Amino acid sequence: MTEFLTAKRLAITVSICLAVLAVVIGLCTSVGTQKICLAKVISGPGEAPGANIDYEIFVIRLQRVILGALVGAALACSGVVLQAILRNPLADPYILGISSGAGLGAMIAVLSGITWSFWGGSPITIFAFGGALGTVWLVWFIGRFAGKSQVMSLLLAGVVVNAFFSAVIMFLTSIAKSHQIRWTVFWLMGNITEKDLPVLYVSGGLILTGIVLLFSICYRLNVLTFGEEEAKGLGVDTAKTRLVAFSLAAFITAIAVSLSGLIGFVGLVIPHGVRLVFGPDHRQLLPVSAIIGSIFLVAADTVARTIVAPEQLPVGVITAIAGGPFFLILLAKHTKKVGLHFGTGRKTGTG
Repeated sequence: MTEFLTAKRLAITVSICLAVLAVVIGLCTSVGTQKICLAKVISGPGEAPGANIDYEIFVIRLQRVILGALVGAALACSGVVLQAILRNPLADPYILGISSGAGLGAMIAVLSGITWSFWGGSPITIFAFGGALGTVWLVWFIGRFAGKSQVMSLLLAGVVVNAFFSAVIMFLTSIAKSHQIRWTVFWLMGNITEKDLPVLYVSGGLILTGIVLLFSICYRLNVLTFGEEEAKGLGVDTAKTRLVAFSLAAFITAIAVSLSGLIGFVGLVIPHGVRLVFGPDHRQLLPVSAIIGSIFLVAADTVARTIVAPEQLPVGVITAIAGGPFFLILLAKHTKKVGLHFGTGRKTGTG
C-alpha cells in the first residue's frame, strides 16, 4: 500500500479482518461429521453430563478451533518477525530449526513412555516446548559467535541445527515401536487436537502476550528492514532489537509447535501474502498477519477433519497443499501489476 498508514486506517483494516475471523470461527465450529442443532447449543449444557450432546460437541469443536486460531496467529507473527530481523523472505521457524527442536522434544517424550496426570495428561507439550527453546538458545549462541555477520550466522546456524535435528528425528522414528510410529508421524505432519481448558487458557494468554509485545516494537522492526547502518543512524539499537524480537518470536513459536506439531507454510506464506496485499509496514503487517494466519489455519484444520471423515488428515498436509499455490497466485498477481506499471512508465517515457 502506497498510502500513508494512519491509526484510523489501521483500525478499520484490523476490524474488518477480525470480523472475517469471527465468521470463519462460527462456520468452522458448526461444520463436522455430526450435525448439531443451534437451538440446543444456545439452550446450554443441561443439568447432567450428556444431557445436551449438541452443546458438548459444539464446545469441543470450539476449543479446537480456538487452538487452531492461536497456533496460526503465533506461526504467522513469528514468520513476520524472523523475516524482518534476518532480512530474508525465506526465514521462518522451520529454517531456523525451532520446529525441528520441538519435534525432537516430542519424539523423546513419546519414546520415554513418561506419563502424568497434569497439563493435558501427557509430557509431549512440555518436552516439545523445552526442545524448541533449547534450539533457540543453541542457534542464537552459534550465530552470536560464529562470524561477523550475525544475520548470516543465524541463518547458517539454523540450517545446520535443523538438518541435524531432522536426522535425529528420523533415527528415533526408525527405532520407535509400531504403536508409536503412527502417532509420531501424525504429530510431525502437524496435528491440532482438543486440549484441556487450563492448557488452552495458559497457552493462549502467553501467545497473545507475545504478539502484543512484538507489536510494541513495530517501529524498530520497520527501521531494521532498512539495513544495519541506516537503523543505527536512526538511533535504533539493532543488536538489542534483534535479540528481543528473536526471543519473542521463538517463544510464541515454541508454544505453538508444542501444541500442534510441525505445521508448515503458515509462517512463510501468510507474511508474504499480507505484505503483498497490505504493504510492509509492521504496524499493520503484524496484526493482520496474526488474524489471516488464524483464518487460514482454522479453515485448513476444518478441511483436515472433514474431507476424509470419519478419518482425519494431519493439518500440515492441508497447509502445504493450499499454501503453495495460494502464494504463487499472489506473487504472480503482484508481479504482473508491477510489470504493467513499469511497462506503462517506459512507454510514456519514450513518447
